[in-house]
Amino acid sequence: MHYIVVDLGFGDCGKGTTVDYLCATRDIDTVVRFNGGAQAAHTVVLADGRKHTFAQFGSGSLRPGVRTHLSRFMVVDPLSLVTEAEHLIALGASDIWARLSVDRAALISTPYHREANRTKEIARGADRHGSCGMGVGETMAYSLAHPDDAPRAGDCADPPTLRRKLALLRHRLGVAGPPVEACVAAYAGFAATVRLVDGFRPTGTCVFEGAQGVLLDEWHGFHPYTTWSTTTFANAETLLDGEPAFRLGVLRTVTTRHGAGPLPTEAPELGISDPNNPANPWQGAFRVGHFDAPLHRYALAAAGGVDGLALTHLDLGVSQLCHRYRPAPDPAASRIAAALVVGAPGDLPRQEAMTQALALVEPEYAPVTDWVEAVESELGAEVALESWGPTAEDKKPSVRLTA
Repeated sequence: MHYIVVDLGFGDCGKGTTVDYLCATRDIDTVVRFNGGAQAAHTVVLADGRKHTFAQFGSGSLRPGVRTHLSRFMVVDPLSLVTEAEHLIALGASDIWARLSVDRAALISTPYHREANRTKEIARGADRHGSCGMGVGETMAYSLAHPDDAPRAGDCADPPTLRRKLALLRHRLGVAGPPVEACVAAYAGFAATVRLVDGFRPTGTCVFEGAQGVLLDEWHGFHPYTTWSTTTFANAETLLDGEPAFRLGVLRTVTTRHGAGPLPTEAPELGISDPNNPANPWQGAFRVGHFDAPLHRYALAAAGGVDGLALTHLDLGVSQLCHRYRPAPDPAASRIAAALVVGAPGDLPRQEAMTQALALVEPEYAPVTDWVEAVESELGAEVALESWGPTAEDKKPSVRLTA
């Protein structure tokens, strides 16, 4: 049985610590990354105090022997990958490169994409979308506009092709950045270091690690504050091609988001911060609100349901959740927000209407004395993993997850 780990919020719910727990307690061969790119920030803390915030390597990489595969759905940033590997090696994962494989078809994000991304985000001024500033969205946009010219991981082993694609990319985006030859040399070194493969088939038990959250999904998130990525189980299930997997949705006892966009239950008075998610110049502030059951019910529906939930941050001590929204002053907004029905992929005007409606709703709260019982009741799904702290030892699985 494989495992697929997906965030049912706006990200930052605890995917990294959940993946690490699975790798620590099961015979996991490979962690497969199936969406997003180097903008991920999945923090793992081991019982011995070692800590790493994973961006591209799988969050089980501090466990001996656990491999990472970057699938064709990933946006790979080879330069950032080197920096991440250096920190993992310093933590004792000396064989980290030998445990990595990369699909040749994976898009690569370059300094040119990053420069274009940041220029556009700055130009939005007060209307920023909350980009991470890593160029992932720009990489996806360029690949859709110029699919035959988009640089891919396999091109790193073919300098003439890569040189042509990078020169064309830089020209079309109209950005500065390092000389093309410098990038070609760096990416050739990447290709000589990693194992480039054509496709992926599991050879042992795998954990498929998602990035960001379903409420940021490119089709079902609240436009325009979304990601250029499918954040549901869909990509992982495509890679599995019919093989069974336990679908694990991750939530925390508060609802959070990093940067701009709707957060109906936002509550600065909670005084909760997250040292692993500080404010930054691109995303902006890390925002915290009470657990928003209507939004998480929507995420569950958008994801197609789960086999179990991982509920993190049970040690926070919060004691209420939003179980519904009161009617909004605007009747149309009230109807949209009250329904929060999943629509057809690609209907972005509909998603934007929901975004606008969420700005007008008024949450109605209920007290919580037992978080597991309350979340199971509100969402209609079993809590299969309780997390009472940052390490694998702080986790408590249900009988179903251990079966």
